[in-house]
Amino acid sequence: MWEGRALTARRDIAALATSGMGVAALHSAAIEVVERVIGSELTCWAGIDPATLVISSMTSGAARIPAEYEPRLAETEYAGTVPNSFAELARRDHQVARLSDLPHRDVVGHRRLNEVWRPLGIEHEVRTTFTVDGDCWGAAGFVRGGPDFSDREVEFLQSVAPVIGAATRVAVRTDAHGYRGGAGPSIVVTGPSGEPRAITAAARTWQDELDEIAPGRFGVLLRAVDTGTRAATSGTFQARVQTASGGWVVLQGSRLIGEGDTDDQVVVTIEPASGRHLVGMLLAAYGLTVREREICLEVISGHTTNAIADRLSISPHTIQDHLKSAFAKVGVRSRGELVATLRPDDLTPAQAGVSCLR
Repeated sequence: MWEGRALTARRDIAALATSGMGVAALHSAAIEVVERVIGSELTCWAGIDPATLVISSMTSGAARIPAEYEPRLAETEYAGTVPNSFAELARRDHQVARLSDLPHRDVVGHRRLNEVWRPLGIEHEVRTTFTVDGDCWGAAGFVRGGPDFSDREVEFLQSVAPVIGAATRVAVRTDAHGYRGGAGPSIVVTGPSGEPRAITAAARTWQDELDEIAPGRFGVLLRAVDTGTRAATSGTFQARVQTASGGWVVLQGSRLIGEGDTDDQVVVTIEPASGRHLVGMLLAAYGLTVREREICLEVISGHTTNAIADRLSISPHTIQDHLKSAFAKVGVRSRGELVATLRPDDLTPAQAGVSCLR
């Protein structure tokens, strides 16, 4: 019975992948498929940037967590000390986890359980990530008051999660080409705990749009970027996230170097995502191999086959073989079409005229 349910769900989700939906719409439809089998009081699905493991979008089921708990729930994702965060699960080989399977001491002190679920009368949680070809494209959490999630339900999630990952990867391609512009470059200065100390009027516009997805989301993202920036040896950190309109923005954090307490501050710039911000994610979303990604980036930079051969120390014939494979995966027939698909906003007339045989 369970095997049949999993097969049906995988088929239904695979069909959704061909619909042209963006990530949020896909996840909304997939929630209905999964919840035919996994009963829950609340469920929240996330799109995840595979490069940084930062949450880029959020989609709830029919019931939504009360607004006052949204910031607390989001904070536990980026604290770095709360077991079974989506980022932690993405790094594991086994990517479905029940809260009850943690050691007793971890359950007793679990922040998400104590600060969010128990006040809502909920005791049980199961989480999974949506990973395909080593890249995490999304994640989901399911919670209910009782009974606990069964071994069969865990096996079901293990069975359908990779298909959801593959469908999400396809949906990213739709979202990456659907950006409609935004408020322009904006600046926020954060303090030692990631709290905003100064914010421009343009940044307020982004705050309003991001908080449409979930109350307090903007503040949580600031803390995530602040934490990543402070942890990075380079002193910089970047996150790509989706807005309520379905477009993408980039949050770039940099340590502020100065005298006095300015060393404890981080400058976060916010700007609409361009092709250069999204190209790496698109290359992964189309399922290109590492070598194919390298060659495509060289093509996007305008280098000829011979120049690429010299730069990568491989033969021109091998480059053409890799390009043919990349063309097939992306669904194009020439270098010009490849650049137009992966970097449409940066396409120049010279690049548009490049032949696939050059």
